Amino acid sequence: MLSIGIVGLPNVGKSTLFSALTKKQVDMSNYPFATIDPNVGVVAVPDERLDKLAAMSNSAKIVPTAIEFVDIAGLVKEAHKGAGLGNQFLSHIRAVDAIAEVVRAFEDPNVIHVEGRVDPTADIDTISTELALADLALVEKRLEKLEGEARAGDPESKKRLAVYGRLHELLGRGEPARNEPLKPEEESLIDVQLLTLKPLICVLNTDGPETAHTAFDMPQATPVISLNLKHELDLASLTEAEQHELGEAPRLPLLITACYDVLGLISFLTTGPKETRAWTITRGTSAQKAAGKIHSDFEKNFIRAEVIDWRELLTIGSWAKARELGKIRSEGKEYIMRDGEVIEFRIG
Repeated sequence: MLSIGIVGLPNVGKSTLFSALTKKQVDMSNYPFATIDPNVGVVAVPDERLDKLAAMSNSAKIVPTAIEFVDIAGLVKEAHKGAGLGNQFLSHIRAVDAIAEVVRAFEDPNVIHVEGRVDPTADIDTISTELALADLALVEKRLEKLEGEARAGDPESKKRLAVYGRLHELLGRGEPARNEPLKPEEESLIDVQLLTLKPLICVLNTDGPETAHTAFDMPQATPVISLNLKHELDLASLTEAEQHELGEAPRLPLLITACYDVLGLISFLTTGPKETRAWTITRGTSAQKAAGKIHSDFEKNFIRAEVIDWRELLTIGSWAKARELGKIRSEGKEYIMRDGEVIEFRIG
Protein backbone atom coordinates (compact mmCIF):
# COMPACT_ATOMS: atom_id res chain seq x y z
CA MET A 1 0.00 0.00 0.00
CA LEU A 2 1.35 3.41 -0.97
CA SER A 3 1.39 6.19 1.61
CA ILE A 4 0.83 9.95 1.73
CA GLY A 5 2.71 11.97 4.34
CA ILE A 6 0.79 14.93 5.78
CA VAL A 7 3.43 17.65 6.13
CA GLY A 8 3.53 21.32 7.12
CA LEU A 9 4.48 23.82 9.81
CA PRO A 10 3.16 23.27 13.36
CA ASN A 11 -0.49 24.18 14.03
CA VAL A 12 -1.63 24.40 10.41
CA GLY A 13 -4.25 21.62 10.63
CA LYS A 14 -2.32 18.43 9.81
CA SER A 15 -3.81 16.38 12.64
CA THR A 16 -7.27 17.83 11.95
CA LEU A 17 -6.96 16.62 8.36
CA PHE A 18 -5.74 13.20 9.52
CA SER A 19 -8.64 12.84 11.98
CA ALA A 20 -11.20 13.86 9.35
CA LEU A 21 -9.76 11.37 6.85
CA THR A 22 -9.36 8.40 9.17
CA LYS A 23 -11.99 9.06 11.86
CA LYS A 24 -9.21 8.53 14.42
CA GLN A 25 -8.85 10.61 17.56
CA VAL A 26 -5.38 12.17 17.65
CA ASP A 27 -3.79 14.97 19.67
CA MET A 28 -4.77 18.28 18.04
CA SER A 29 -3.51 20.53 20.85
CA ASN A 30 -2.90 24.20 20.09
CA TYR A 31 0.88 24.18 20.53
CA PRO A 32 3.87 23.24 18.37
CA PHE A 33 4.92 19.58 18.16
CA ALA A 34 1.71 18.16 19.63
CA THR A 35 2.47 15.23 17.33
CA ILE A 36 5.87 13.56 17.82
CA ASP A 37 5.48 9.99 16.58
CA PRO A 38 3.60 9.80 13.27
CA ASN A 39 -0.04 8.68 13.30
CA VAL A 40 -0.93 6.20 10.55
CA GLY A 41 -4.35 5.44 9.08
CA VAL A 42 -5.74 3.60 6.07
CA VAL A 43 -8.38 5.42 4.00
CA ALA A 44 -10.68 3.93 1.35
CA VAL A 45 -10.53 5.62 -2.05
CA PRO A 46 -14.05 6.82 -3.01
CA ASP A 47 -15.25 5.08 -6.16
CA GLU A 48 -18.86 5.39 -7.30
CA ARG A 49 -18.24 2.74 -9.95
CA LEU A 50 -18.13 0.04 -7.28
CA ASP A 51 -21.64 0.73 -5.97
CA LYS A 52 -23.09 0.68 -9.49
CA LEU A 53 -21.32 -2.51 -10.52
CA ALA A 54 -22.24 -4.19 -7.22
CA ALA A 55 -25.90 -3.36 -7.79
CA MET A 56 -25.69 -4.84 -11.29
CA SER A 57 -23.98 -8.03 -10.07
CA ASN A 58 -25.94 -8.24 -6.79
CA SER A 59 -22.58 -8.52 -5.02
CA ALA A 60 -22.47 -9.66 -1.40
CA LYS A 61 -19.77 -7.12 -0.57
CA ILE A 62 -17.82 -4.17 -1.95
CA VAL A 63 -14.05 -3.88 -1.50
CA PRO A 64 -12.61 -0.46 -2.39
CA THR A 65 -8.94 0.20 -2.86
CA ALA A 66 -7.13 2.21 -0.18
CA ILE A 67 -4.15 4.43 0.53
CA GLU A 68 -2.31 5.13 3.78
CA PHE A 69 -2.07 8.58 5.36
CA VAL A 70 0.72 9.43 7.81
CA ASP A 71 0.36 12.45 10.12
CA ILE A 72 3.93 13.78 10.49
CA ALA A 73 4.96 16.35 13.10
CA GLY A 74 5.41 19.96 12.03
CA LEU A 75 8.62 21.21 10.46
CA VAL A 76 10.21 24.56 11.31
CA LYS A 77 13.03 26.70 9.92
CA GLU A 78 16.44 25.02 10.19
CA ALA A 79 14.77 21.57 10.32
CA HIS A 80 17.50 20.31 7.98
CA LYS A 81 19.97 21.18 10.74
CA GLY A 82 17.93 19.35 13.37
CA ALA A 83 15.79 22.23 14.68
CA GLY A 84 12.53 21.09 16.26
CA LEU A 85 13.58 17.43 16.05
CA GLY A 86 13.87 18.10 12.32
CA ASN A 87 16.11 15.12 11.49
CA GLN A 88 13.61 12.73 13.04
CA PHE A 89 10.66 14.30 11.23
CA LEU A 90 12.51 14.42 7.88
CA SER A 91 13.17 10.68 8.18
CA HIS A 92 9.42 10.15 8.52
CA ILE A 93 8.87 12.06 5.27
CA ARG A 94 11.48 9.94 3.50
CA ALA A 95 9.45 6.84 4.35
CA VAL A 96 6.30 7.95 2.47
CA ASP A 97 5.58 7.83 -1.26
CA ALA A 98 4.06 11.30 -1.69
CA ILE A 99 3.52 14.50 0.29
CA ALA A 100 0.30 16.34 1.14
CA GLU A 101 1.49 19.75 2.35
CA VAL A 102 -1.03 21.51 4.59
CA VAL A 103 -0.82 25.31 4.43
CA ARG A 104 -2.66 27.61 6.82
CA ALA A 105 -4.87 30.14 5.05
CA PHE A 106 -7.22 31.03 7.91
CA GLU A 107 -7.12 33.78 10.52
CA ASP A 108 -7.69 32.80 14.17
CA PRO A 109 -5.93 34.66 17.02
CA ASN A 110 -6.64 31.69 19.30
CA VAL A 111 -4.56 29.31 17.18
CA ILE A 112 -0.82 29.88 17.55
CA HIS A 113 1.25 30.27 14.38
CA VAL A 114 4.87 29.29 14.92
CA GLU A 115 6.02 32.41 12.99
CA GLY A 116 3.47 34.74 14.61
CA ARG A 117 1.67 35.52 11.32
CA VAL A 118 -0.54 33.95 8.66
CA ASP A 119 1.31 34.01 5.35
CA PRO A 120 0.67 30.98 3.10
CA THR A 121 3.36 31.94 0.59
CA ALA A 122 6.01 32.27 3.31
CA ASP A 123 4.95 28.93 4.86
CA ILE A 124 5.23 27.19 1.50
CA ASP A 125 8.67 28.71 0.99
CA THR A 126 9.83 27.57 4.46
CA ILE A 127 8.83 23.95 3.86
CA SER A 128 10.19 23.92 0.30
CA THR A 129 13.52 25.37 1.45
CA GLU A 130 13.92 22.90 4.32
CA LEU A 131 13.18 19.89 2.12
CA ALA A 132 15.51 21.15 -0.63
CA LEU A 133 18.36 21.80 1.83
CA ALA A 134 17.92 18.36 3.38
CA ASP A 135 18.12 16.85 -0.12
CA LEU A 136 21.14 18.99 -0.99
CA ALA A 137 23.08 17.64 1.98
CA LEU A 138 22.20 14.07 0.97
CA VAL A 139 23.16 14.64 -2.67
CA GLU A 140 26.50 16.19 -1.65
CA LYS A 141 27.36 13.09 0.38
CA ARG A 142 26.38 10.84 -2.51
CA LEU A 143 28.42 12.90 -4.99
CA GLU A 144 31.52 12.62 -2.85
CA LYS A 145 31.34 8.82 -2.93
CA LEU A 146 30.42 8.65 -6.62
CA GLU A 147 33.35 10.85 -7.64
CA GLY A 148 35.75 8.36 -6.10
CA GLU A 149 34.03 5.41 -7.75
CA ALA A 150 33.97 7.19 -11.14
CA ARG A 151 37.71 7.94 -10.91
CA ALA A 152 38.24 4.22 -10.34
CA GLY A 153 36.59 3.61 -13.71
CA ASP A 154 33.17 2.32 -12.65
CA PRO A 155 30.85 3.06 -15.66
CA GLU A 156 27.63 2.91 -13.59
CA SER A 157 29.01 5.49 -11.15
CA LYS A 158 29.81 7.84 -14.05
CA LYS A 159 26.17 7.71 -15.16
CA ARG A 160 24.94 8.34 -11.61
CA LEU A 161 27.44 11.17 -11.20
CA ALA A 162 25.98 13.02 -14.19
CA VAL A 163 22.41 12.76 -12.83
CA TYR A 164 23.35 13.72 -9.27
CA GLY A 165 25.37 16.66 -10.63
CA ARG A 166 22.25 18.06 -12.31
CA LEU A 167 20.22 17.59 -9.14
CA HIS A 168 22.92 19.26 -7.04
CA GLU A 169 22.80 22.35 -9.24
CA LEU A 170 18.99 22.52 -9.02
CA LEU A 171 18.82 21.98 -5.24
CA GLY A 172 21.59 24.53 -4.75
CA ARG A 173 19.23 27.12 -6.23
CA GLY A 174 16.55 26.06 -3.75
CA GLU A 175 14.43 24.30 -6.36
CA PRO A 176 12.91 20.85 -5.79
CA ALA A 177 14.41 17.83 -7.54
CA ARG A 178 11.07 17.15 -9.23
CA ASN A 179 11.68 20.24 -11.40
CA GLU A 180 14.53 18.46 -13.19
CA PRO A 181 13.20 16.66 -16.31
CA LEU A 182 14.54 13.14 -15.87
CA LYS A 183 14.09 10.23 -18.24
CA PRO A 184 12.90 6.94 -16.67
CA GLU A 185 16.37 5.42 -17.07
CA GLU A 186 17.86 8.46 -15.28
CA GLU A 187 15.36 8.22 -12.42
CA SER A 188 16.39 4.59 -11.93
CA LEU A 189 19.96 5.78 -11.25
CA ILE A 190 18.88 7.75 -8.16
CA ASP A 191 19.52 5.43 -5.23
CA VAL A 192 18.63 7.70 -2.28
CA GLN A 193 15.24 8.90 -1.03
CA LEU A 194 14.99 12.55 -2.10
CA LEU A 195 12.20 14.46 -0.38
CA THR A 196 11.68 16.93 -3.21
CA LEU A 197 11.45 14.18 -5.81
CA LYS A 198 8.30 12.83 -4.18
CA PRO A 199 4.95 13.79 -5.76
CA LEU A 200 3.39 16.80 -4.00
CA ILE A 201 -0.16 17.99 -3.44
CA CYS A 202 -1.03 21.19 -1.54
CA VAL A 203 -3.94 21.45 0.91
CA LEU A 204 -5.01 25.02 1.75
CA ASN A 205 -6.69 25.04 5.16
CA THR A 206 -9.23 27.83 4.80
CA ASP A 207 -11.77 29.53 7.07
CA GLY A 208 -14.57 29.38 4.53
CA PRO A 209 -16.10 26.90 2.10
CA GLU A 210 -13.37 27.68 -0.44
CA THR A 211 -10.52 30.15 -0.82
CA ALA A 212 -9.14 31.15 -4.19
CA HIS A 213 -5.57 29.89 -4.18
CA THR A 214 -4.48 32.05 -7.12
CA ALA A 215 -3.41 34.70 -4.62
CA PHE A 216 -0.81 32.33 -3.14
CA ASP A 217 2.57 31.47 -4.58
CA MET A 218 2.13 27.74 -5.08
CA PRO A 219 4.88 25.42 -6.34
CA GLN A 220 4.82 25.02 -10.11
CA ALA A 221 2.30 22.47 -11.45
CA THR A 222 1.32 21.40 -7.92
CA PRO A 223 -2.29 20.21 -7.50
CA VAL A 224 -4.10 22.39 -4.93
CA ILE A 225 -7.16 21.47 -2.86
CA SER A 226 -8.84 24.15 -0.70
CA LEU A 227 -10.61 22.77 2.37
CA ASN A 228 -12.01 24.13 5.60
CA LEU A 229 -10.52 21.32 7.67
CA LYS A 230 -12.36 22.16 10.88
CA HIS A 231 -15.64 22.01 8.98
CA GLU A 232 -14.57 18.78 7.26
CA LEU A 233 -13.84 17.23 10.67
CA ASP A 234 -17.31 18.23 11.87
CA LEU A 235 -18.91 16.70 8.76
CA ALA A 236 -16.88 13.50 9.18
CA SER A 237 -18.52 12.96 12.58
CA LEU A 238 -21.99 12.87 10.98
CA THR A 239 -23.73 9.99 9.25
CA GLU A 240 -24.47 10.19 5.53
CA ALA A 241 -28.13 10.76 6.37
CA GLU A 242 -27.25 13.67 8.67
CA GLN A 243 -24.98 15.17 6.00
CA HIS A 244 -27.80 14.84 3.47
CA GLU A 245 -30.21 16.53 5.88
CA LEU A 246 -27.77 19.44 6.24
CA GLY A 247 -27.40 19.58 2.47
CA GLU A 248 -23.62 19.34 2.75
CA ALA A 249 -21.31 16.67 1.42
CA PRO A 250 -17.68 16.40 2.59
CA ARG A 251 -15.06 17.64 0.13
CA LEU A 252 -12.41 15.28 1.49
CA PRO A 253 -13.08 12.71 -1.27
CA LEU A 254 -11.66 15.28 -3.71
CA LEU A 255 -8.38 15.18 -1.78
CA ILE A 256 -8.30 11.39 -1.51
CA THR A 257 -8.79 10.89 -5.23
CA ALA A 258 -6.27 13.66 -5.99
CA CYS A 259 -3.71 11.87 -3.80
CA TYR A 260 -4.44 8.62 -5.59
CA ASP A 261 -3.88 10.39 -8.89
CA VAL A 262 -0.66 12.14 -7.85
CA LEU A 263 0.78 8.74 -6.94
CA GLY A 264 0.22 7.67 -10.53
CA LEU A 265 -2.34 5.02 -9.58
CA ILE A 266 -5.37 3.67 -11.41
CA SER A 267 -7.85 0.91 -10.61
CA PHE A 268 -9.12 -2.06 -12.54
CA LEU A 269 -12.33 -3.66 -11.35
CA THR A 270 -13.72 -7.15 -10.84
CA THR A 271 -17.38 -7.86 -10.19
CA GLY A 272 -19.57 -10.87 -9.43
CA PRO A 273 -22.04 -12.27 -6.89
CA LYS A 274 -19.38 -12.68 -4.19
CA GLU A 275 -17.86 -9.22 -4.41
CA THR A 276 -17.14 -6.13 -6.46
CA ARG A 277 -13.57 -4.97 -5.92
CA ALA A 278 -11.13 -2.27 -7.03
CA TRP A 279 -7.50 -3.28 -7.54
CA THR A 280 -4.67 -0.74 -7.43
CA ILE A 281 -2.04 -0.63 -10.16
CA THR A 282 0.30 2.05 -11.48
CA ARG A 283 -0.32 3.67 -14.87
CA GLY A 284 1.38 1.69 -17.62
CA THR A 285 0.91 -1.72 -15.96
CA SER A 286 0.50 -4.66 -18.35
CA ALA A 287 -2.40 -7.11 -18.13
CA GLN A 288 -0.09 -9.91 -16.98
CA LYS A 289 1.39 -7.78 -14.18
CA ALA A 290 -2.10 -6.64 -13.17
CA ALA A 291 -3.18 -10.27 -12.87
CA GLY A 292 -0.41 -10.72 -10.31
CA LYS A 293 -2.16 -8.20 -8.05
CA ILE A 294 -4.88 -10.77 -7.52
CA HIS A 295 -2.53 -13.73 -7.05
CA SER A 296 1.04 -14.49 -8.09
CA ASP A 297 -0.19 -17.67 -9.83
CA PHE A 298 -2.43 -15.50 -12.04
CA GLU A 299 0.63 -13.69 -13.36
CA LYS A 300 2.67 -16.87 -13.74
CA ASN A 301 -0.05 -18.81 -15.59
CA PHE A 302 -1.62 -15.87 -17.46
CA ILE A 303 -3.36 -16.76 -20.75
CA ARG A 304 -5.42 -13.67 -21.55
CA ALA A 305 -7.52 -10.90 -20.06
CA GLU A 306 -11.18 -10.42 -20.94
CA VAL A 307 -11.89 -6.69 -20.77
CA ILE A 308 -14.74 -4.19 -20.97
CA ASP A 309 -15.08 -0.59 -19.81
CA TRP A 310 -17.26 -0.29 -16.71
CA ARG A 311 -19.64 2.22 -18.35
CA GLU A 312 -20.27 -0.05 -21.32
CA LEU A 313 -20.85 -3.02 -19.02
CA LEU A 314 -23.41 -1.09 -16.96
CA THR A 315 -25.21 0.05 -20.11
CA ILE A 316 -25.47 -3.55 -21.33
CA GLY A 317 -26.55 -4.79 -17.90
CA SER A 318 -24.56 -7.98 -17.32
CA TRP A 319 -21.30 -9.74 -18.14
CA ALA A 320 -23.17 -12.61 -19.82
CA LYS A 321 -25.11 -10.23 -22.07
CA ALA A 322 -21.91 -8.32 -22.95
CA ARG A 323 -20.25 -11.61 -23.97
CA GLU A 324 -23.29 -12.59 -26.02
CA LEU A 325 -23.11 -9.25 -27.87
CA GLY A 326 -19.38 -9.67 -28.51
CA LYS A 327 -18.48 -6.63 -26.42
CA ILE A 328 -15.90 -8.42 -24.23
CA ARG A 329 -12.42 -7.87 -25.67
CA SER A 330 -9.67 -10.48 -25.40
CA GLU A 331 -6.27 -8.94 -24.61
CA GLY A 332 -2.81 -10.50 -24.29
CA LYS A 333 -0.11 -10.23 -21.66
CA GLU A 334 1.40 -7.00 -23.05
CA TYR A 335 -1.90 -5.10 -23.06
CA ILE A 336 -1.62 -1.86 -21.03
CA MET A 337 -4.44 -1.55 -18.53
CA ARG A 338 -6.75 1.47 -18.40
CA ASP A 339 -8.52 2.97 -15.43
CA GLY A 340 -12.03 1.64 -14.85
CA GLU A 341 -11.81 -1.52 -16.92
CA VAL A 342 -13.68 -4.57 -15.66
CA ILE A 343 -11.53 -7.67 -16.05
CA GLU A 344 -11.76 -11.45 -16.00
CA PHE A 345 -8.37 -13.17 -16.20
CA ARG A 346 -8.04 -16.52 -17.96
CA ILE A 347 -5.42 -18.61 -16.23
CA GLY A 348 -3.71 -21.85 -17.28
